[in-house]
Amino acid sequence: MKTDFSGFDFPDSSLSPTEKRQTASGWELEWNYQNLVSGFDIALKMPQKLQPGPLAGRISYFAPVSLFFFFFLVFILSTLRGNDLHAMNYFFLACAFFAFHLLLAYLADHISIHAAFVISSVVSIALVVSYLRLVVDLRFALVDAGLTQLIYLVLFSYAFFFEGFTGLAVTIGAILTLFVVMQMTGRIRWEEKLGSSLLRKSGMPA
Repeated sequence: MKTDFSGFDFPDSSLSPTEKRQTASGWELEWNYQNLVSGFDIALKMPQKLQPGPLAGRISYFAPVSLFFFFFLVFILSTLRGNDLHAMNYFFLACAFFAFHLLLAYLADHISIHAAFVISSVVSIALVVSYLRLVVDLRFALVDAGLTQLIYLVLFSYAFFFEGFTGLAVTIGAILTLFVVMQMTGRIRWEEKLGSSLLRKSGMPA
């Protein structure tokens, strides 16, 4: 099969080519099996224009995973800084976090998906930063929480614009997150750290 374009993909339940060679105008694909019994077909998915509706849906479907990473980092950083966040604080942070997905889903029908993405990102981060500056302080809100949200909400969601690389990008981000957190918390004695936090909440002397 010869194409005069790039950006193609292979549908589910289809056979991938055994050889791919790039040409001056596109690609040359070859399916060459010496011994094969398969019910799958040979097929090629043509390049398609980015559809904002399905894209926004996939980003929203991934939202709980992004929120987990966000909460995980906020919890770790709060513990390291000695900041005690209540469950209600996390509830409001979750609402501000999901404001991104709700706004993106409705804005994408009226303006460019890229403009909607930028506006939704700014609104959600502004909600989180403006709230945590009151709960903790401006530095924690802007640097710790704001940067964390930028990575695990904005960048993770933007990975969906690159079809075929989303899973790889999220996996690399998860592994890097695990490495950084393990290095940050390797010397922490969690019994003492969390124990003293519980004592402060109960009002008992540490």
